[in-house]
Amino acid sequence: MLGRLGIAPSRVVATDIDESPLKGERARNHAVRLAAEKARAAAALAPGAVILAGDTVVGAGARILPKAEDEATARQCLALLSGRRHRVFSAVAVITPDGRLREALSETILRFKRLSREEVDAYIAGGEWHGKAGGYAIQGSAEGFCNWLSGSHSGVIGLPLFETRRLLIAAGLHVR
Repeated sequence: MLGRLGIAPSRVVATDIDESPLKGERARNHAVRLAAEKARAAAALAPGAVILAGDTVVGAGARILPKAEDEATARQCLALLSGRRHRVFSAVAVITPDGRLREALSETILRFKRLSREEVDAYIAGGEWHGKAGGYAIQGSAEGFCNWLSGSHSGVIGLPLFETRRLLIAAGLHVR
């Protein structure tokens, strides 16, 4: 997705942070905290670099939905989202070479159609849900479940391009 902004990362670093929500933490705050923690962890591995990190969290009511790592979790998430609205919070954090942290948050509201058992079974069989917040990937066939969206489509995919572009420009990078 960074390619859409004319950016090619020179290095991609996987950070190892605890992504568990804090007690009473709301989905919005959880996304922002994780993006900042990932950026700080990456900055420790690449001092002096421009660091971009992000996290996407799906919230339904007061619940933070997990990243689905197994079929049962994916089914639970889809059952909860079926026929209702939910929010996707996609946070981005940039650390500049001088150590300054800048953050942005994209909030998107989506509504899924009521999902039939057959639709859920077919989606689960396709495997797109694996490792995805809320048990779905909007950039795949789950887009066919979404009958209304208000906000950033790229944010739901996992990198809100408007917010990311703004932060990268503020960090002094040339972007499209």
